[in-house]
Amino acid sequence: MARILVIDDNDTLREGVAVTLRKMGHTPLAFRSPLEGVAAFQKSGADLVLTDLKMELMDGLGVTKAVRAADEQAVVVVMTAFGSIETAVQALQLGAWDFVQKPFSPEVLRGKVEKALELAATRKTVVKLTAHNEALEGDAARAAGVLVGEGEPMKRLRAQLQRAAGADATVYIRGESGTGKELAARQLHQLSPRAKGPFVTVHCAALAESLLESELFGHEKGAFTGAQKRKLGRFELADGGTLFLDEIGEISPAVQTKLLRVLQEREIQRVGGEETVKVDVRVVCATHRDLKAEVAAGRFREDLYYRLHVVPLQLPPLRDRAEDIPQLAASLLARHAPRVNRAVTSLSPEALALLARYPWPGNVRELENALQQALVFAEGPTLQAAELPSFLHESKSASATAGSGALPELRGDRSLNDVLEELERELIRRAYEKSGGVKTETARLLGIKTSALYYKLEKYGFISKEADGGAAEDGAP
Repeated sequence: MARILVIDDNDTLREGVAVTLRKMGHTPLAFRSPLEGVAAFQKSGADLVLTDLKMELMDGLGVTKAVRAADEQAVVVVMTAFGSIETAVQALQLGAWDFVQKPFSPEVLRGKVEKALELAATRKTVVKLTAHNEALEGDAARAAGVLVGEGEPMKRLRAQLQRAAGADATVYIRGESGTGKELAARQLHQLSPRAKGPFVTVHCAALAESLLESELFGHEKGAFTGAQKRKLGRFELADGGTLFLDEIGEISPAVQTKLLRVLQEREIQRVGGEETVKVDVRVVCATHRDLKAEVAAGRFREDLYYRLHVVPLQLPPLRDRAEDIPQLAASLLARHAPRVNRAVTSLSPEALALLARYPWPGNVRELENALQQALVFAEGPTLQAAELPSFLHESKSASATAGSGALPELRGDRSLNDVLEELERELIRRAYEKSGGVKTETARLLGIKTSALYYKLEKYGFISKEADGGAAEDGAP
Protein backbone atom coordinates (compact mmCIF):
# COMPACT_ATOMS: atom_id res chain seq x y z
CA MET A 1 0.00 0.00 0.00
CA ALA A 2 1.39 3.39 -1.05
CA ARG A 3 0.68 6.96 0.10
CA ILE A 4 -0.18 8.96 -3.02
CA LEU A 5 -0.61 12.72 -2.98
CA VAL A 6 -3.28 14.00 -5.43
CA ILE A 7 -3.40 17.75 -6.17
CA ASP A 8 -6.12 19.05 -8.51
CA ASP A 9 -8.57 21.97 -8.20
CA ASN A 10 -11.18 20.08 -10.24
CA ASP A 11 -13.27 18.33 -7.60
CA THR A 12 -14.72 15.70 -9.94
CA LEU A 13 -11.36 14.62 -11.40
CA ARG A 14 -9.63 14.70 -8.00
CA GLU A 15 -12.23 12.46 -6.37
CA GLY A 16 -12.30 10.13 -9.39
CA VAL A 17 -8.53 9.65 -9.15
CA ALA A 18 -8.82 9.03 -5.42
CA VAL A 19 -11.50 6.35 -5.96
CA THR A 20 -9.30 4.53 -8.50
CA LEU A 21 -6.31 4.64 -6.14
CA ARG A 22 -8.37 3.22 -3.26
CA LYS A 23 -9.54 0.36 -5.47
CA MET A 24 -5.86 -0.37 -6.19
CA GLY A 25 -5.26 -0.68 -2.44
CA HIS A 26 -3.44 2.62 -1.99
CA THR A 27 -4.06 5.58 0.34
CA PRO A 28 -4.82 8.80 -1.57
CA LEU A 29 -4.18 12.17 0.11
CA ALA A 30 -6.31 14.57 -1.97
CA PHE A 31 -5.93 18.38 -1.94
CA ARG A 32 -7.76 21.07 -3.87
CA SER A 33 -5.13 23.67 -2.97
CA PRO A 34 -1.63 23.11 -4.39
CA LEU A 35 -0.14 25.10 -1.48
CA GLU A 36 -1.78 22.77 1.05
CA GLY A 37 -0.69 19.73 -0.97
CA VAL A 38 2.94 20.84 -1.09
CA ALA A 39 2.87 21.64 2.66
CA ALA A 40 1.55 18.14 3.36
CA PHE A 41 4.35 16.62 1.28
CA GLN A 42 6.98 18.72 3.04
CA LYS A 43 5.64 17.53 6.39
CA SER A 44 5.02 13.81 5.79
CA GLY A 45 6.20 12.93 2.28
CA ALA A 46 4.50 10.52 -0.13
CA ASP A 47 5.41 7.59 -2.36
CA LEU A 48 4.01 9.35 -5.44
CA VAL A 49 2.66 12.79 -6.37
CA LEU A 50 -0.10 13.26 -8.99
CA THR A 51 -0.60 16.92 -9.77
CA ASP A 52 -2.70 18.90 -12.22
CA LEU A 53 -0.80 21.29 -14.47
CA LYS A 54 -3.17 24.28 -14.65
CA MET A 55 -4.15 25.56 -11.19
CA GLU A 56 -4.47 28.87 -9.39
CA LEU A 57 -1.91 30.08 -6.80
CA MET A 58 0.63 27.45 -7.94
CA ASP A 59 0.68 25.47 -11.16
CA GLY A 60 2.04 21.97 -11.74
CA LEU A 61 5.49 23.35 -12.54
CA GLY A 62 5.64 25.02 -9.13
CA VAL A 63 4.40 21.86 -7.42
CA THR A 64 7.03 19.76 -9.18
CA LYS A 65 9.80 22.20 -8.28
CA ALA A 66 8.72 22.43 -4.61
CA VAL A 67 8.29 18.68 -4.19
CA ARG A 68 11.65 17.88 -5.79
CA ALA A 69 13.30 20.53 -3.61
CA ALA A 70 11.89 18.78 -0.52
CA ASP A 71 12.91 15.31 -1.77
CA GLU A 72 15.10 14.92 -4.86
CA GLN A 73 14.04 11.26 -5.10
CA ALA A 74 10.31 12.15 -5.28
CA VAL A 75 8.35 10.73 -8.21
CA VAL A 76 5.94 13.22 -9.79
CA VAL A 77 3.34 12.57 -12.52
CA VAL A 78 1.68 15.62 -14.12
CA MET A 79 -1.94 15.49 -15.31
CA THR A 80 -2.43 17.78 -18.28
CA ALA A 81 -5.01 18.68 -20.91
CA PHE A 82 -4.35 18.24 -24.65
CA GLY A 83 -3.24 21.83 -25.27
CA SER A 84 -0.58 21.90 -22.54
CA ILE A 85 1.92 19.31 -23.74
CA GLU A 86 4.73 21.85 -24.06
CA THR A 87 4.24 22.91 -20.44
CA ALA A 88 4.17 19.24 -19.40
CA VAL A 89 7.57 18.81 -21.07
CA GLN A 90 8.84 21.72 -18.96
CA ALA A 91 7.65 19.80 -15.91
CA LEU A 92 9.72 16.82 -17.03
CA GLN A 93 12.74 19.09 -17.32
CA LEU A 94 12.14 20.20 -13.72
CA GLY A 95 12.23 16.60 -12.55
CA ALA A 96 8.72 15.20 -13.10
CA TRP A 97 8.87 11.55 -14.12
CA ASP A 98 6.01 11.51 -16.66
CA PHE A 99 2.69 13.07 -17.59
CA VAL A 100 -0.76 11.66 -18.36
CA GLN A 101 -3.05 13.41 -20.80
CA LYS A 102 -6.67 14.23 -19.85
CA PRO A 103 -9.15 12.75 -20.18
CA PHE A 104 -7.78 9.37 -19.13
CA SER A 105 -9.45 6.09 -18.20
CA PRO A 106 -8.99 4.29 -14.87
CA GLU A 107 -6.97 1.62 -16.73
CA VAL A 108 -4.50 4.22 -18.06
CA LEU A 109 -4.17 5.74 -14.58
CA ARG A 110 -3.58 2.33 -13.00
CA GLY A 111 -0.80 1.51 -15.50
CA LYS A 112 0.88 4.88 -14.98
CA VAL A 113 0.67 4.59 -11.18
CA GLU A 114 2.08 1.03 -11.12
CA LYS A 115 5.13 2.03 -13.17
CA ALA A 116 5.66 5.21 -11.14
CA LEU A 117 5.53 3.30 -7.84
CA GLU A 118 8.01 0.76 -9.21
CA LEU A 119 10.38 3.63 -9.97
CA ALA A 120 9.82 5.07 -6.50
CA ALA A 121 10.67 1.71 -4.92
CA THR A 122 13.82 1.48 -7.06
CA ARG A 123 14.95 4.95 -6.00
CA LYS A 124 14.44 4.06 -2.34
CA THR A 125 16.46 0.88 -2.79
CA VAL A 126 19.28 2.79 -4.45
CA VAL A 127 19.28 5.37 -1.63
CA LYS A 128 19.51 2.55 0.95
CA LEU A 129 22.28 0.83 -0.97
CA THR A 130 24.21 4.08 -1.29
CA ALA A 131 23.84 4.82 2.43
CA HIS A 132 24.92 1.27 3.25
CA ASN A 133 27.90 1.50 0.95
CA GLU A 134 28.93 4.84 2.44
CA ALA A 135 28.88 3.19 5.86
CA LEU A 136 30.95 0.32 4.53
CA GLU A 137 33.37 2.75 2.95
CA GLY A 138 33.71 4.48 6.32
CA ASP A 139 34.53 1.13 7.90
CA ALA A 140 36.90 0.30 5.06
CA ALA A 141 38.76 3.56 5.55
CA ARG A 142 39.36 2.59 9.16
CA ALA A 143 40.14 -1.03 8.35
CA ALA A 144 43.44 -2.43 7.21
CA GLY A 145 43.20 -3.26 3.55
CA VAL A 146 44.80 -2.99 0.19
CA LEU A 147 45.01 0.81 0.37
CA VAL A 148 46.88 0.91 3.70
CA GLY A 149 50.65 1.08 3.31
CA GLU A 150 53.39 3.32 2.00
CA GLY A 151 55.61 0.74 0.29
CA GLU A 152 56.32 0.87 -3.43
CA PRO A 153 53.68 -1.77 -4.40
CA MET A 154 50.96 0.30 -2.72
CA LYS A 155 52.16 3.58 -4.17
CA ARG A 156 52.01 2.03 -7.64
CA LEU A 157 48.53 0.66 -7.03
CA ARG A 158 47.17 3.98 -5.78
CA ALA A 159 48.58 5.75 -8.84
CA GLN A 160 46.96 3.18 -11.13
CA LEU A 161 43.61 3.53 -9.37
CA GLN A 162 43.78 7.30 -9.74
CA ARG A 163 44.45 7.06 -13.47
CA ALA A 164 41.87 4.32 -14.08
CA ALA A 165 39.12 6.12 -12.16
CA GLY A 166 38.73 8.89 -14.73
CA ALA A 167 38.37 6.53 -17.69
CA ASP A 168 34.82 5.13 -17.79
CA ALA A 169 36.05 1.69 -18.88
CA THR A 170 35.64 -1.80 -17.46
CA VAL A 171 38.28 -2.60 -14.84
CA TYR A 172 39.65 -6.10 -14.22
CA ILE A 173 41.15 -6.61 -10.75
CA ARG A 174 43.20 -9.71 -10.09
CA GLY A 175 44.69 -10.76 -6.78
CA GLU A 176 44.85 -13.52 -4.22
CA SER A 177 42.00 -13.90 -1.78
CA GLY A 178 42.32 -11.52 1.14
CA THR A 179 44.31 -8.84 -0.71
CA GLY A 180 41.42 -6.33 -0.74
CA LYS A 181 39.89 -6.52 -4.22
CA GLU A 182 36.53 -5.13 -3.12
CA LEU A 183 38.18 -2.29 -1.22
CA ALA A 184 40.15 -1.37 -4.35
CA ALA A 185 36.92 -1.41 -6.38
CA ARG A 186 35.23 0.89 -3.86
CA GLN A 187 38.15 3.29 -3.96
CA LEU A 188 38.00 3.29 -7.76
CA HIS A 189 34.30 4.19 -7.57
CA GLN A 190 34.94 6.99 -5.06
CA LEU A 191 37.60 8.52 -7.28
CA SER A 192 35.46 8.32 -10.43
CA PRO A 193 32.89 10.77 -11.86
CA ARG A 194 30.26 8.20 -10.79
CA ALA A 195 31.05 8.67 -7.09
CA LYS A 196 27.60 10.14 -6.35
CA GLY A 197 25.93 7.11 -7.95
CA PRO A 198 25.38 3.74 -6.27
CA PHE A 199 28.12 1.16 -5.71
CA VAL A 200 26.52 -2.29 -5.97
CA THR A 201 28.30 -5.58 -5.25
CA VAL A 202 27.54 -9.11 -6.46
CA HIS A 203 29.52 -12.06 -5.06
CA CYS A 204 29.25 -14.38 -8.05
CA ALA A 205 30.74 -17.45 -6.33
CA ALA A 206 28.11 -17.36 -3.57
CA LEU A 207 25.08 -17.84 -5.84
CA ALA A 208 23.78 -20.73 -7.93
CA GLU A 209 23.43 -20.08 -11.66
CA SER A 210 19.64 -19.53 -11.56
CA LEU A 211 19.89 -17.17 -8.57
CA LEU A 212 22.84 -15.27 -10.04
CA GLU A 213 20.96 -14.58 -13.27
CA SER A 214 18.00 -13.17 -11.32
CA GLU A 215 20.32 -11.11 -9.08
CA LEU A 216 22.13 -9.59 -12.05
CA PHE A 217 19.27 -8.98 -14.47
CA GLY A 218 16.13 -9.12 -12.30
CA HIS A 219 12.98 -11.08 -13.10
CA GLU A 220 9.36 -10.56 -14.01
CA LYS A 221 6.39 -11.68 -11.92
CA GLY A 222 5.72 -15.37 -12.58
CA ALA A 223 9.10 -15.95 -14.27
CA PHE A 224 9.61 -18.98 -12.02
CA THR A 225 8.12 -20.61 -8.95
CA GLY A 226 8.21 -18.12 -6.11
CA ALA A 227 8.54 -15.04 -8.34
CA GLN A 228 5.49 -13.30 -6.88
CA LYS A 229 6.42 -9.85 -8.12
CA ARG A 230 8.84 -8.11 -10.43
CA LYS A 231 12.36 -7.76 -9.07
CA LEU A 232 14.94 -5.33 -10.37
CA GLY A 233 18.42 -6.74 -10.87
CA ARG A 234 21.74 -5.33 -9.71
CA PHE A 235 22.43 -3.81 -13.12
CA GLU A 236 19.31 -1.65 -12.81
CA LEU A 237 20.04 -0.81 -9.18
CA ALA A 238 23.56 0.27 -10.16
CA ASP A 239 22.33 2.54 -12.96
CA GLY A 240 24.44 5.70 -12.98
CA GLY A 241 27.05 4.10 -10.73
CA THR A 242 29.39 1.12 -10.47
CA LEU A 243 28.65 -2.61 -10.40
CA PHE A 244 31.35 -4.75 -8.78
CA LEU A 245 31.30 -8.41 -9.88
CA ASP A 246 33.45 -10.30 -7.38
CA GLU A 247 34.90 -13.70 -8.40
CA ILE A 248 33.77 -13.29 -12.00
CA GLY A 249 35.68 -16.46 -12.91
CA GLU A 250 33.02 -18.58 -11.17
CA ILE A 251 30.06 -17.73 -13.43
CA SER A 252 28.56 -20.39 -15.68
CA PRO A 253 28.77 -20.37 -19.52
CA ALA A 254 25.09 -19.40 -19.76
CA VAL A 255 25.52 -16.36 -17.53
CA GLN A 256 28.75 -15.48 -19.35
CA THR A 257 26.78 -15.25 -22.61
CA LYS A 258 24.16 -12.93 -21.11
CA LEU A 259 26.78 -10.78 -19.41
CA LEU A 260 28.62 -10.38 -22.70
CA ARG A 261 25.44 -9.08 -24.34
CA VAL A 262 24.93 -6.52 -21.54
CA LEU A 263 28.48 -5.23 -21.91
CA GLN A 264 28.07 -4.96 -25.69
CA GLU A 265 24.56 -3.50 -25.88
CA ARG A 266 24.36 -1.67 -22.54
CA GLU A 267 20.90 -3.10 -21.96
CA ILE A 268 19.44 -5.96 -19.92
CA GLN A 269 16.46 -8.26 -20.22
CA ARG A 270 14.84 -9.49 -17.03
CA VAL A 271 14.35 -13.22 -16.53
CA GLY A 272 10.95 -14.13 -17.93
CA GLY A 273 10.56 -10.78 -19.68
CA GLU A 274 10.68 -9.55 -23.27
CA GLU A 275 11.31 -5.85 -22.69
CA THR A 276 14.90 -4.56 -22.86
CA VAL A 277 16.02 -1.94 -20.36
CA LYS A 278 18.91 0.43 -21.02
CA VAL A 279 21.47 0.68 -18.21
CA ASP A 280 24.34 3.10 -17.63
CA VAL A 281 26.74 1.12 -15.44
CA ARG A 282 30.50 0.91 -15.06
CA VAL A 283 31.53 -2.69 -14.47
CA VAL A 284 34.46 -3.55 -12.21
CA CYS A 285 35.22 -7.25 -11.88
CA ALA A 286 37.63 -9.24 -9.74
CA THR A 287 38.95 -12.77 -9.50
CA HIS A 288 41.73 -14.79 -7.92
CA ARG A 289 41.81 -17.02 -11.00
CA ASP A 290 43.92 -16.60 -14.14
CA LEU A 291 41.12 -15.92 -16.62
CA LYS A 292 43.48 -16.23 -19.58
CA ALA A 293 44.24 -19.79 -18.46
CA GLU A 294 40.51 -20.38 -17.99
CA VAL A 295 39.96 -19.24 -21.59
CA ALA A 296 42.66 -21.62 -22.82
CA ALA A 297 40.99 -24.45 -20.88
CA GLY A 298 37.62 -23.67 -22.48
CA ARG A 299 35.94 -22.67 -19.22
CA PHE A 300 35.63 -18.95 -19.92
CA ARG A 301 34.52 -17.15 -23.08
CA GLU A 302 37.37 -15.45 -24.89
CA ASP A 303 35.17 -12.61 -26.18
CA LEU A 304 33.91 -11.91 -22.65
CA TYR A 305 37.47 -11.99 -21.32
CA TYR A 306 38.50 -9.19 -23.69
CA ARG A 307 35.37 -7.20 -22.79
CA LEU A 308 36.36 -7.41 -19.13
CA HIS A 309 40.13 -7.14 -19.48
CA VAL A 310 40.16 -3.48 -20.57
CA VAL A 311 41.93 -1.87 -17.61
CA PRO A 312 43.82 -4.59 -15.67
CA LEU A 313 44.96 -4.05 -12.09
CA GLN A 314 47.06 -6.52 -10.09
CA LEU A 315 46.85 -6.39 -6.28
CA PRO A 316 50.09 -7.28 -4.49
CA PRO A 317 50.03 -10.09 -1.91
CA LEU A 318 50.97 -9.17 1.64
CA ARG A 319 54.25 -11.16 1.46
CA ASP A 320 55.42 -8.70 -1.24
CA ARG A 321 54.82 -5.68 0.99
CA ALA A 322 56.03 -6.75 4.41
CA GLU A 323 57.07 -3.15 5.09
CA ASP A 324 53.36 -2.28 5.35
CA ILE A 325 52.60 -4.83 8.07
CA PRO A 326 53.22 -2.47 11.07
CA GLN A 327 50.83 0.11 9.60
CA LEU A 328 48.29 -2.55 8.66
CA ALA A 329 48.46 -4.12 12.11
CA ALA A 330 48.01 -0.74 13.83
CA SER A 331 45.04 0.07 11.59
CA LEU A 332 43.40 -3.29 12.28
CA LEU A 333 44.00 -2.95 15.99
CA ALA A 334 42.35 0.46 16.01
CA ARG A 335 39.37 -1.00 14.20
CA HIS A 336 38.77 -4.15 16.25
CA ALA A 337 40.01 -3.28 19.75
CA PRO A 338 37.00 -1.06 20.63
CA ARG A 339 34.71 -3.99 19.90
CA VAL A 340 36.77 -6.97 21.14
CA ASN A 341 39.06 -5.62 23.87
CA ARG A 342 38.99 -1.90 24.64
CA ALA A 343 41.99 -2.16 26.96
CA VAL A 344 44.43 -2.81 24.08
CA THR A 345 45.83 0.30 22.41
CA SER A 346 49.14 -0.79 20.85
CA LEU A 347 51.43 -3.65 19.82
CA SER A 348 54.83 -4.36 21.32
CA PRO A 349 57.94 -4.20 19.08
CA GLU A 350 58.37 -7.96 19.54
CA ALA A 351 54.79 -8.58 18.39
CA LEU A 352 55.31 -6.42 15.30
CA ALA A 353 58.55 -8.24 14.50
CA LEU A 354 56.79 -11.60 14.75
CA LEU A 355 54.00 -10.40 12.44
CA ALA A 356 56.54 -9.07 9.92
CA ARG A 357 58.38 -12.41 9.69
CA TYR A 358 55.32 -14.48 8.73
CA PRO A 359 54.55 -14.93 4.97
CA TRP A 360 50.75 -14.49 5.37
CA PRO A 361 49.42 -16.84 2.64
CA GLY A 362 45.92 -15.61 3.54
CA ASN A 363 47.03 -11.98 3.10
CA VAL A 364 45.38 -9.12 4.99
CA ARG A 365 42.35 -11.25 5.86
CA GLU A 366 44.60 -13.74 7.67
CA LEU A 367 46.42 -10.93 9.48
CA GLU A 368 43.09 -9.49 10.58
CA ASN A 369 41.95 -12.89 11.85
CA ALA A 370 45.19 -13.39 13.81
CA LEU A 371 44.91 -10.00 15.51
CA GLN A 372 41.26 -10.57 16.45
CA GLN A 373 42.25 -13.88 18.07
CA ALA A 374 45.04 -12.16 20.00
CA LEU A 375 42.73 -9.38 21.21
CA VAL A 376 40.40 -11.89 22.84
CA PHE A 377 43.18 -13.14 25.14
CA ALA A 378 45.24 -9.95 25.57
CA GLU A 379 45.50 -8.78 29.19
CA GLY A 380 47.23 -5.40 29.05
CA PRO A 381 47.17 -2.18 27.02
CA THR A 382 50.00 -3.43 24.79
CA LEU A 383 49.52 -6.60 22.76
CA GLN A 384 52.51 -8.85 23.42
CA ALA A 385 54.17 -11.35 21.08
CA ALA A 386 53.26 -14.22 23.44
CA GLU A 387 49.56 -13.34 23.01
CA LEU A 388 49.64 -13.79 19.24
CA PRO A 389 48.33 -17.11 17.80
CA SER A 390 50.60 -20.15 18.19
CA PHE A 391 51.07 -20.70 14.45
CA LEU A 392 53.14 -17.50 14.29
CA HIS A 393 55.55 -18.82 16.90
CA GLU A 394 55.72 -22.20 15.16
CA SER A 395 56.49 -20.46 11.89
CA LYS A 396 59.32 -18.54 13.55
CA SER A 397 60.81 -21.78 14.92
CA ALA A 398 60.44 -23.59 11.59
CA SER A 399 62.01 -20.68 9.68
CA ALA A 400 65.03 -20.67 11.99
CA THR A 401 65.44 -24.41 11.51
CA ALA A 402 65.17 -24.12 7.73
CA GLY A 403 67.66 -21.26 7.71
CA SER A 404 70.26 -23.25 9.60
CA GLY A 405 69.89 -26.25 7.30
CA ALA A 406 69.57 -28.49 10.36
CA LEU A 407 66.84 -30.83 11.57
CA PRO A 408 64.63 -29.71 14.46
CA GLU A 409 66.22 -30.05 17.85
CA LEU A 410 65.59 -33.40 19.53
CA ARG A 411 64.47 -32.99 23.13
CA GLY A 412 63.07 -35.39 25.67
CA ASP A 413 59.81 -33.43 25.92
CA ARG A 414 59.01 -33.73 22.20
CA SER A 415 57.81 -36.89 20.55
CA LEU A 416 58.81 -38.03 17.07
CA ASN A 417 55.32 -37.10 15.84
CA ASP A 418 55.79 -33.51 17.08
CA VAL A 419 59.08 -33.20 15.20
CA LEU A 420 57.63 -34.72 12.02
CA GLU A 421 54.64 -32.35 12.18
CA GLU A 422 57.01 -29.40 12.49
CA LEU A 423 58.89 -30.55 9.40
CA GLU A 424 55.65 -31.19 7.51
CA ARG A 425 54.33 -27.72 8.33
CA GLU A 426 57.53 -26.10 7.12
CA LEU A 427 57.50 -28.06 3.85
CA ILE A 428 53.88 -27.10 3.24
CA ARG A 429 54.66 -23.45 4.02
CA ARG A 430 57.52 -23.42 1.51
CA ALA A 431 55.48 -25.12 -1.22
CA TYR A 432 52.50 -22.83 -0.58
CA GLU A 433 54.70 -19.74 -0.77
CA LYS A 434 56.51 -20.98 -3.89
CA SER A 435 53.20 -21.65 -5.68
CA GLY A 436 51.90 -18.16 -4.86
CA GLY A 437 49.03 -19.60 -2.83
CA VAL A 438 47.65 -21.72 -5.69
CA LYS A 439 46.45 -24.89 -4.01
CA THR A 440 46.59 -27.27 -6.97
CA GLU A 441 50.20 -26.27 -7.63
CA THR A 442 51.03 -26.61 -3.92
CA ALA A 443 49.58 -30.12 -3.91
CA ARG A 444 51.61 -31.00 -7.04
CA LEU A 445 54.86 -29.79 -5.47
CA LEU A 446 54.18 -31.87 -2.37
CA GLY A 447 53.01 -34.91 -4.32
CA ILE A 448 49.66 -35.14 -2.48
CA LYS A 449 45.98 -34.80 -3.42
CA THR A 450 44.34 -31.38 -3.23
CA SER A 451 41.78 -32.70 -0.71
CA ALA A 452 44.61 -33.84 1.58
CA LEU A 453 46.29 -30.45 1.19
CA TYR A 454 43.11 -28.66 2.35
CA TYR A 455 43.06 -30.72 5.52
CA LYS A 456 46.69 -29.90 6.25
CA LEU A 457 46.30 -26.18 5.45
CA GLU A 458 43.48 -25.99 7.99
CA LYS A 459 45.37 -28.17 10.50
CA TYR A 460 48.44 -25.93 10.48
CA GLY A 461 46.55 -22.65 10.46
CA PHE A 462 47.33 -21.46 6.93
CA ILE A 463 43.61 -21.13 6.23
CA SER A 464 40.42 -21.42 8.25
CA LYS A 465 37.41 -23.36 7.07
CA GLU A 466 35.20 -20.33 7.64
CA ALA A 467 37.45 -17.95 5.67
CA ASP A 468 37.82 -20.39 2.80
CA GLY A 469 34.14 -21.23 2.67
CA GLY A 470 34.95 -24.94 2.86
CA ALA A 471 35.17 -25.11 -0.93
CA ALA A 472 37.95 -27.18 -2.44
CA GLU A 473 38.88 -24.87 -5.28
CA ASP A 474 42.11 -23.68 -6.82
CA GLY A 475 43.54 -20.37 -5.66
CA ALA A 476 44.55 -18.56 -2.53
CA PRO A 477 42.37 -18.82 0.60
